[in-house]
Parts: sequence; C-alpha cells; structure tokens
Amino acid sequence: MDITYEATYDTAYYDHGTPAERWERAQLFFGARDYAAAARVLAGLVEEVPEQTGPRLLLARAYYHSAQLRRAEAELRVIVERDPVEHYARLMLGRTLERQGRHEEAGPHLRIASALAGDFPEA
Repeated sequence: MDITYEATYDTAYYDHGTPAERWERAQLFFGARDYAAAARVLAGLVEEVPEQTGPRLLLARAYYHSAQLRRAEAELRVIVERDPVEHYARLMLGRTLERQGRHEEAGPHLRIASALAGDFPEA
C-alpha cells in the first residue's frame, strides 16, 4: 500500500459519516482509552461545528490524556473565553497548566472552578 493511499484511507476513516456518527465514534474511542484516535475524529468535528462545547471539551480531554498538553490548553482556553463559568473547562485548564509545571497560572482557574462547584474553604 503506498503512503498516499494509506493517508487518504486513514483520513477518510476518521472523517467518515455524519457529525452524529463521528461524535459517537469519538466517544467510543475515548471510552476505550484510545485518546489519540478520539482526538483525530474530534479535531475534524470541532472544525465543522466550532460553536459546540461538547466536542471541543472532549477533544481537550483526549489531548490531555494523550499528553498533548499545549493542544488541550488551546481548546480549553477557547471554551473558557466563550463561557467563563464553564466549571469543568476551568478545572481541566487548571490541571493542564499544573501538569505543564505552570502552577501560578493554574491557581486562578482552579480557584474559580472550586467556587463554581460550590467548594468554598471553611473559615
């Protein structure tokens, strides 16, 4: 099999089907812990429906779990910019920054996530 055919087949597999079918396929990959494959499906889906938070958040999680931390950070920042009170995106952004050793930057996001979840420190 030549490389051109293989690349075309590979791309066609990840991009094949309706958005709903690709969303389902991505969730199956994610559930099977094949985060890189989930990310490949989700990247195309996010490009197609950039306004939807669900696919972008799952893409960020797939990037996080496959140690593509800069990509995870970029997706999470888009979500937080659009919806500053998106609790889980804030939490994931904080954890992503922590995992990169950027603890000072992570702190505010983690505190906001805790406040949004109602986790207030006892006085």
